Amino acid sequence: MSDEPRTFLFMPESAYGPTNNCIGIGNELLKRGHRVVFAAERSWQGKLTTLGFEEDLVDLAPAPEEDVEQDAGQFWKDYIKTVSPEFRRTTAEQLETVTLPIWQELANGAKYCEPQLKAIIERVQPDVIIEDNVIAFPALVTAGVPFVRIMSCNPLEVPGVDIAPVFSGLGKDDREGWAAFRAEYERTHRALWESYDAWVQEQGAPALPDLEFIHPGDENLYVYPEVLDYRAERPLDETWHRLDSSVRETEQPPADLPASFTDGSRPLVYFSLGSLGSADVELMQRVIAALADQPLNVIVSKGPLHDEFELADNMWGAEFLPQTRILPLVDLVITHGGNNTTTEALHFGKPMILLPLFWDQYDNAQRVDEQGFGIRLDTYRFTADDLQEAVRSLLADTALRARIAAVGADIRSRAGVAAAADVIERVGARERV
Repeated sequence: MSDEPRTFLFMPESAYGPTNNCIGIGNELLKRGHRVVFAAERSWQGKLTTLGFEEDLVDLAPAPEEDVEQDAGQFWKDYIKTVSPEFRRTTAEQLETVTLPIWQELANGAKYCEPQLKAIIERVQPDVIIEDNVIAFPALVTAGVPFVRIMSCNPLEVPGVDIAPVFSGLGKDDREGWAAFRAEYERTHRALWESYDAWVQEQGAPALPDLEFIHPGDENLYVYPEVLDYRAERPLDETWHRLDSSVRETEQPPADLPASFTDGSRPLVYFSLGSLGSADVELMQRVIAALADQPLNVIVSKGPLHDEFELADNMWGAEFLPQTRILPLVDLVITHGGNNTTTEALHFGKPMILLPLFWDQYDNAQRVDEQGFGIRLDTYRFTADDLQEAVRSLLADTALRARIAAVGADIRSRAGVAAAADVIERVGARERV
């Protein structure tokens, strides 16, 4: 612990993965006697104070006129109806129809909240600012205090000539494919990057690295298991610190999980496509139907449209589930390949079946498959037989299960959350600029 308490300001991306990652690290800093403030997006209001944090929240867009809580289900219905056909495209095709619009929305949000962030920093007077996001917020790097970047996406986000381009999901030896994907990324993203970089510099922040949307930090943390990492192919400098996992300890176990799911009578599978993927009701139903008659039990994270589909008799689930309390119980994970679920599954030593949809989920799915810790399936073209065979083979592979269990034990021994807090504390102990 530092000699004196410090004030740490976290700004996570609004998504569950980055925010939960920051919650885990922030909780460790709280336990060490520090003040932790979250400049999270306003939809988190009240959820962070219950965990002991201060909230000084931001809006990323003007408040809508209608009641967002009341209309949340309809929002997801409309959004998925619009975007899910694009998930059926190749990763190169998604660059223009999925990836670029995401970057544009992120840029719009950063521009909108820049004055709010400056006011928050003035009020909070942090010793260190920590950002877990994929896009730069100039106020965070012009505040005159150390800036720590957390990267809780696939580490291909830091580019290199000997690794696949991020968002591509391409294999480690497909250099011809890499070149074509990079050319398409340049074509689709150069204009947006140039305009955003110009705005960032207008706010007094340094120029962004070429075709990257965020600055490096004074120190940088990234969450990815060593057994999946790319450091041999793309070394990082001494400011980068790998956390093999960053698993929060703030969740409570489900009170109503059936005893028959944990008595060892049948293999137990956890199925989650994240909040976005689970809103694709047709996809959820396909997976449920494929597993309905199998000799196993399935815990399902049902997501925002939980009332629009039914679970089979061998399944139990809810809209939201305490994932870090469920993963230790299961034998296999079926996931979209989000970074949190991927790293948490390995943290607890569980093999995976991956059904990627967009962004870095393809990269995680490819890496898990090619490193031998699971199976990547074609999300919109797999058959029931494909999924059933993948489940059977992973459950029956005792050698693989033993190897992954050993990997999980090693990852847990490295105490990623504590390691992250150590780095942030050391930064906080430095002279304030």
